Formats: sequence, structure tokens, C-alpha cells
Amino acid sequence: MREVGQRQVLAFDFGTRRIGVAFGQELLGRARPLTMLPARDGVPNWPDIEKLITEWQPDQIVVGLPLNMDDSENDMCARARKFGKRIHGRFHLPVAMVDERLTSFEAKGEVLAAGGDRDFGRHGVDDLAAVLILETWFRQADG
Repeated sequence: MREVGQRQVLAFDFGTRRIGVAFGQELLGRARPLTMLPARDGVPNWPDIEKLITEWQPDQIVVGLPLNMDDSENDMCARARKFGKRIHGRFHLPVAMVDERLTSFEAKGEVLAAGGDRDFGRHGVDDLAAVLILETWFRQADG
């Protein structure tokens, strides 16, 4: 495992239909979108996640926590936490939960600002939301 400050990190934007994935290096504090994995009622195809972990060799996992605007938790928070615990249990990697409020909204805004399509339901922005989640974690870890 690499030292703190030099870790490679995979981030997940958990969803019931899609799970966005991003990768970044702590030293650079930047992330890039990797993929969007299909999920069936929040359950991913675990071999797909195993393949990503084998390929990218992360030292840390970050999962977005979709808190309500008043800081309270909801059903999706419990499901995201369960997803994080399953990753930790299967792959024995440290998992951090990060407040992801408004990341999907911000990601949609970035797509539109770049002249992108408004059909988010079909194309999704979950991988871009995962980038924002990871960059939030980098800023929190740095500060």
C-alpha cells in the first residue's frame, strides 16, 4: 500500500440502476471518469467491480453518501453504506463515505455547459458525479 498522499483511489456514485466509477491519484488531487456499471435494484455485477479493482489497484475506496439537505439520512444512504461495507468485505480495502449532496446536479450542469445532451436518463452522469465525489474527498483529506 502506498503512503498517505500518494494513494490511488476508486470512487463510486452508488445508484439503484447505475453506479458511476471514477479513478484518481491523491498526489494530484484530480479524478477522471472511468465507467458506469449497470445495477439491478442497487446490486452490481460484482465481477465487474472485481475487474476494476484488479485493473486499477486502488489503495482506497470512496463511496458517495446521498444525505438530505438537512444532514439527515435516507434509504439511499443506508443502501450506499451497505454497498461500501460489501466492497470492504469482499476486497479488504478501506472505504470512506463522502457527502455527495448535489454532485449529480453539478455533473448535469457540467454536461449541459459543455453542450451535452439533456437525456440524462439514457446517458447518465453517474461517472461524472463519481469524479466530483472523489475530488471532494481529496479536498477534505488535504484540509
